[in-house]
Amino acid sequence: MSEVKWNDRFNIGVEIVDHAHKKLFSIVGKLLSLTEDAEKQKHACQEGIKYFKSYTMKHFAEEEAYMKKIGYPDYEIHKRLHDNMQNHTLPALEEEMESQNYSAESIQHFLGICVGWLNAHIMIEDYAITGKTSHKWVHKASEDELVSLEKAVIQTFHELFRLEAELVSDNYSGEDFASGKALCYRLKYQKQDGHNRQVVLIYEEQMVFKLISELLGKQVDRVDKTIVEAMKLISDKFMGCMETHFAERERDKLEKINTLTFEQVVRAFEFEKQYPPYSLLFRTEKGDYFAMCIK
Repeated sequence: MSEVKWNDRFNIGVEIVDHAHKKLFSIVGKLLSLTEDAEKQKHACQEGIKYFKSYTMKHFAEEEAYMKKIGYPDYEIHKRLHDNMQNHTLPALEEEMESQNYSAESIQHFLGICVGWLNAHIMIEDYAITGKTSHKWVHKASEDELVSLEKAVIQTFHELFRLEAELVSDNYSGEDFASGKALCYRLKYQKQDGHNRQVVLIYEEQMVFKLISELLGKQVDRVDKTIVEAMKLISDKFMGCMETHFAERERDKLEKINTLTFEQVVRAFEFEKQYPPYSLLFRTEKGDYFAMCIK
């Protein structure tokens, strides 16, 4: 990851909020520099991440108080994003680092997702507080729908891959959790009512290598045509297994499945305009990341 620095474009014009954002970027920048010193890495990162987490909670409380004070109409949506980060994303990332003894990879996951989240959250959701832009969770799914989808994904991971998975975020907003090293598949369906549905599955590259290595019985460490085609079939199978957890529904007709780059996924799903109503990020027991977006 490149150097993290504050940029004045992140200023939203509210002093207490801007001050906190600058502080958060400063903490992340210091954490990033610590990963270069292996001997001091673990203890320093433990303390730094603990501070980042506590300061984030303090900032969320202050920002929520400000939104209430000015009568911000989308307070509940904004608070839901804070709660998801506080109750799901940060604990999951922290658990990963502890289980991997603060490995460089786990720290990169933490920093990558936090930087991506901060960037998107400030530029869209926090700017929306001032009326300078609109928030992007226009068609947010209900809690019950998200819980059902989460359970279906977790059960499918267990059935298909014999892997345990946990939700990292149900507000995934296009953060590059794999530092560009991901395999992405878009599946287009024709629904029973005649409308179309798109699903994108984003697999961290290391997860793909592990899955295919187990299937072939030999070590795989690079992406080639065979890997791409195998994961295409696996993606179709994954969605087929998912459908079995929604018994009342007939399976939609798959019209097309194609590979995309991560940048193409962000453009195809128009993350720059609004987020898909179903947008979830998961982590497997082996520390690999997987995202699913549906619109």
